[in-house]
Amino acid sequence: MRREEPIDPTGIEWTQVSPKYLKVQLVGWAISSVFYLLILSVPLVLMLTGVWEGFPAWLAWLLPAAVVVLAVWRGLLLPRQVRAIGYAERNEDLLIRRGIFFQRTMVVPYGRMQYVDVGVGPIERALGLCTVKLHTASPGTNAEIPGLPTSEGARLREQLSARGEAKLAGL
Repeated sequence: MRREEPIDPTGIEWTQVSPKYLKVQLVGWAISSVFYLLILSVPLVLMLTGVWEGFPAWLAWLLPAAVVVLAVWRGLLLPRQVRAIGYAERNEDLLIRRGIFFQRTMVVPYGRMQYVDVGVGPIERALGLCTVKLHTASPGTNAEIPGLPTSEGARLREQLSARGEAKLAGL
């Protein structure tokens, strides 16, 4: 359980996403890091092969070095970012939180939910995970909970849909 932050409501028992979600994030991180490293290494390769002689050597070396430093920094943050994602079901609403440096706690009232969507990508599918997306009338409050086990995602979809219908019906 994550320690309470100043913006968290008091007395809430947060449910964390699956630790397997870190693998999904690491795959995305590795692919994007390699992509940016390849792209920003082109000036260095062209300079070293003599094709682009007028390009400053310091800049040619700085671009890939910056990508490596930023990739390592992002890779070190990923475990904490995954641990920071959580949700809590209350009687009237659903709370979703995320973030380390820029923390966000979102409250989604059940009566405002229009529909609940469960999505799964190929990496998530291989790990038995899914993402639950909550859609409301306002696009600014659309929220998602990534990294849930598929059984929990299906349960949450049904639970949230039932609570949303009950609130819309005025029960």
